[in-house]
Amino acid sequence: MKSEPDVYGIRDLKRDRQTIWDGVRNYQARNFLRSMQPGDLVFFYHSNVVPPGIAGLMKVVESNIADPTQFDFASRYYDVKSTKESPRWQTVCVEFVEELSTLVSLDTLRSQFSPDDLLVVRPGNRLSVMPINPEVAQKILVLAR
Repeated sequence: MKSEPDVYGIRDLKRDRQTIWDGVRNYQARNFLRSMQPGDLVFFYHSNVVPPGIAGLMKVVESNIADPTQFDFASRYYDVKSTKESPRWQTVCVEFVEELSTLVSLDTLRSQFSPDDLLVVRPGNRLSVMPINPEVAQKILVLAR
C-alpha cells in the first residue's frame, strides 16, 4: 500500500498505532482492498519521494469497512453516487508492525524482481494498493533485513 510520507508516512502510523486506509478511488485498488483479510501483512510503501520504496510493515486488523470519506461533503474523496446502504468504496484498518531500518528502494526492487513478479516495478503503474505473491513478499523481507 502506497502513501506519500508528507501526507501520511510510516512514522505517522507508528505514532497512531492504527488507522483506516481511506481515500482510495481506483476500482482495481478498491478490489484489492476488498480482498484483504485481518492478519494480512502489508508493506508500507513511500511514494512521491526520493527515493521511493518500502518503509515498513503493517497488518490488517479489520476489513470491509465503508470508507467514511465517500460520505463527507467536505472531503475531496466525497462520492455523490455512494450511499450508506450501498457504499461504493471500502477500506481496511491497519496497525503498525515495524519501521524498516533501511528503506527498500524502488531501484532495489527493480533490480531483484520483474514486472511480472511485482506490480510496483511495472512501468506506468500508479495503483496505491496491489497484491504481492507470498514468495516475492518473503524475498522482500530478506532484502529489508
